[in-house]
Amino acid sequence: MSNASITSLIQTGTKLYLDSIDPDLVKINLDWGAVGATSNPIIIAGLVDSGKFDEKIAVLSRGGSDDETIAWQLTDQLVREAQDAFMPVWERTGGDAGWVSFELDPLIEDPELNMPHDQRVKRYIELGLQWSAGHKNRMNKIPATAAGLDAVESLAAAGVTLNVTLTFTMQQYETARDRVWAGAQRHGDLSKFKSVYSIFVSRVDQYTAKHAPTLSSAAQGLVGIVNAKQIWQANQTFWKTHSTPLAQEIIFASTGTKSASDPKTKYVAALAGSDIQTNPPETNEAVAASGLQFSRQVDQLPSAELLAEISSKVNMQHLHDTLMEEGIAKFATPQKKLIEKIASKRV
Repeated sequence: MSNASITSLIQTGTKLYLDSIDPDLVKINLDWGAVGATSNPIIIAGLVDSGKFDEKIAVLSRGGSDDETIAWQLTDQLVREAQDAFMPVWERTGGDAGWVSFELDPLIEDPELNMPHDQRVKRYIELGLQWSAGHKNRMNKIPATAAGLDAVESLAAAGVTLNVTLTFTMQQYETARDRVWAGAQRHGDLSKFKSVYSIFVSRVDQYTAKHAPTLSSAAQGLVGIVNAKQIWQANQTFWKTHSTPLAQEIIFASTGTKSASDPKTKYVAALAGSDIQTNPPETNEAVAASGLQFSRQVDQLPSAELLAEISSKVNMQHLHDTLMEEGIAKFATPQKKLIEKIASKRV
């Protein structure tokens, strides 16, 4: 059943994705008009913790697999089911929507393992080829770390569809985009070339609240939106001069609000109008319950004075270093917890 507020958001030009592959939530969001979904270890661990998939885990366990293998088997199975649900969208749009993202092994970046750089790059390439094989509408999520960025050209050259995630800065985006584009040109056939770049939004505002306390009240809480819009504009400009059959898009990620004083629709409303929003279930639920009518805002920036203040008071290199360190921990720790949860479910 459609929802008036979500329909108005989609009518602005936003492609709505769900930040979950819970089958029940996929069905609800498909009915609302969602056209894709994404997965990560936090999502899978939450599904395992719910108990809804105990029987699936038991079946895999009886097959003799270890805990880590079961974690990946279950992830693959759940992502496949979501892909099946969104396949009609993929077919209807010719591959411009209907994608489901599958995150490559976060433990590659685990500081405790301290894997050498070259080995990380090699592993990303191996896993990207492995998990993409035979899938029409699966995107492989690879982080914009040093190793991830060094792997994306080879993967794009092999025809792997990529979602470059954990992206906070213009420099990360531009490096990822240029390398993916170089790989796509090496591949040669651009007819099915699709790439997306996940820009994290709310985490930037969490950073400035802590590390940029001298920002004015007008600027504080706005930096994540401004940063995302500026990267979106750069993406628009680049692909106008590097035309491809399918759209190469920004994903606005981390769109759930973290401050209790913010309306739950803050980032959804501010970024409405283009490309992809991959929203947590509770954010899409808040949009559905809001009664709001959304309008295009993605190309609207604040005053020159506010932009100048943000530019002068936010150290983007420190922001990158801080959020990447936190982000890598948020990648690795949930994967370890997922494996532990699988172990606790063994019968």
